[in-house]
Amino acid sequence: MKYVVDTSVLIDGRVSMMIESGEISGTIIIPEAALAELEAQANFGKMSGFQGLEEIRRIKELSQKLGFDVLFLGERPGLEEIRLAKGGEIDNLIRKVAEEEKAVLLTSDRVQYLVAIAKGIDAYYVTRDRKKPDETTIYSFFTSDTASVHLREGVEPYAKRGRIGALKLVKLSDEVMELSDLRKIAHEILEVARQDEESSIEIERHGVTVVQLRDLRIAIAERPFADRMEITAVRPIAKVSIEEYGISEELKRRIVERQRGILISGPPGAGKSTFAASVANFLMENGYMVKTMESPRDLMVRDEITQYAPLEGDMSLTADVLLLVRPDYTIYDEVRKTSDFQVFADMRLAGVGMIGVTHATRAIDAIQRMIGRVELGVIPQVVDTVIFIDAGKITKVYELRFTVKVPHGMFEADLARPVIEVVDFETKRVEYEIYTYGEQVVVMPVEGEEADYTIVANAVENKIKDYLSLYEIEALGERKVVVRVPEDEIPHLLGRKGRRIHKIEEELGIRIEVQPLREEILGERREASVDETGKHYIIYADGLQGRQVNVYAENEYLFTASVGRKGVIRVKKDSENGKALRLALMKGNTIYIHY
Repeated sequence: MKYVVDTSVLIDGRVSMMIESGEISGTIIIPEAALAELEAQANFGKMSGFQGLEEIRRIKELSQKLGFDVLFLGERPGLEEIRLAKGGEIDNLIRKVAEEEKAVLLTSDRVQYLVAIAKGIDAYYVTRDRKKPDETTIYSFFTSDTASVHLREGVEPYAKRGRIGALKLVKLSDEVMELSDLRKIAHEILEVARQDEESSIEIERHGVTVVQLRDLRIAIAERPFADRMEITAVRPIAKVSIEEYGISEELKRRIVERQRGILISGPPGAGKSTFAASVANFLMENGYMVKTMESPRDLMVRDEITQYAPLEGDMSLTADVLLLVRPDYTIYDEVRKTSDFQVFADMRLAGVGMIGVTHATRAIDAIQRMIGRVELGVIPQVVDTVIFIDAGKITKVYELRFTVKVPHGMFEADLARPVIEVVDFETKRVEYEIYTYGEQVVVMPVEGEEADYTIVANAVENKIKDYLSLYEIEALGERKVVVRVPEDEIPHLLGRKGRRIHKIEEELGIRIEVQPLREEILGERREASVDETGKHYIIYADGLQGRQVNVYAENEYLFTASVGRKGVIRVKKDSENGKALRLALMKGNTIYIHY
């Protein structure tokens, strides 16, 4: 008997198994077209090409051992056939060899088999021995608390085990992994992935193959991409419901009340994708139609949720399809490149609720990654909520607001501009402001209400200190200040018909209330101890946390400040207040606080 083998059975490794079992015997004909296709795949670094060439080597060894012939016949494909390979030209050349040699065509490609039968060619459809994913070698390395397995040529196998946020690297064996062992494991992974309906080969490029084997995401790296062969398998160790995150009812309502743009951020391995899957399931339970965009498709979501991969390798084409499908929400896993952010923004502006997963070391970094990729003024329309995950827990939630105002630290009214406020979801306090300053985009931390008031007081002091001999400033808010001065100096501060004080108010955009300074207004007085660090003076004011106090050197007013949560006032040495305090200390003055 003569047998012609095509590319599919060579890649599967079924021919050598059939020869060894005695299922087939006779001359084995390998078409030049099949050899050329495998050679091309191997040159492009695809595992399938190396598997097919390795199978040919095994067939040659068996021929010498068992005494049968191996022939290489047929035409080698030209450029035109290679260009049309996906349309079936290579398969056609293989069928020609079987037809001319009057041989049996062995194939595991169903289309190839049906075409051969239609043309009257004797063909045999080789079914694969179906192995379940959990029966593969790679699964044997996993235990219930294993998050990832790391196999590398010439190194002992390792695994990360434990719970999210407390994973430890554990050696699995003292025996090093040989290249032949890794190739055998990789071949098994690819074979099972092709057989299993719930598994797929997500990426196959020069030197790297990414496989989704049920719940395992497996990356196979080879030379020249990696210095040695390596197999890394990652598995989610927790399938968590949204209730287990202790998420507040207010945040739940924010997610489901209307379609939103949400970024789930955090460092690698923090549990971002696990949380995204729990949000997807939560939305589905609340009557929303949810889809996902993933590469690879590894989110552990309900069966009702369809998981889309990049269409023809392009997520923008997937987005085009999703806009026709019209989901209420789309989970976009791994928003990382500029094109990802642009697709995310395009779908969000089209009215689709979007939840993106992105890497970031801080919650604010997730927003900063959008700057330059999405128009600044559009960011709050694209993303209005940022959820930061660390060690499997929600540690920070931001909401974004868009307004026109004078940015924090500026007071002149003509400096007003569009500002994105980054607000802590729980406390409702503005923590960052994002705006343009010249040609630069500034992400400015807002240190809190106490710091705001100190800056306001300093700004007023700079305007009035040249007109007065004694004064006291109390900032009641970001836009309201009380200035107390001796009664006989009030007219001088107000100016004729109040023009001077009115001009200062207009310049700073602050309402200033002038009151007479009396000794009893100063309230209680306490001597304060002062320490210093490299960049700050530390004034101790225990028991006055959160209060505004006046700092004096003997009887000379220095400045007004806020006492922090730890009962101290921190004064930068290079600030005007710091210089005044240093001068007083150099003179040996006693420092007092009035409250």
